[in-house]
Amino acid sequence: MSNIGVPGLILILVLALIIFGPKKLPEIGRAFGETLREFKKSTSELTNDVMKELKDDEKKDLK
Repeated sequence: MSNIGVPGLILILVLALIIFGPKKLPEIGRAFGETLREFKKSTSELTNDVMKELKDDEKKDLK
C-alpha cells in the first residue's frame, strides 16, 4: 500500500467537500466508519473461526 501523504489527503478532502458539500460529509464519514468497523469485525470473526478449526484439527491429529 502506498503512502498518500498530507498533500494528497488534503486534496482528497477538498475534492470531497466540493463534490458532496459540507452537510453530507459527516454522514459520509459516519457511514464509512461503520462500514470499516463492520469489515474489521467480520475479518476478526473469520480469523478466529479459522484458528479454532486449526486448533481442533491439531487436537484430533494428536489423539
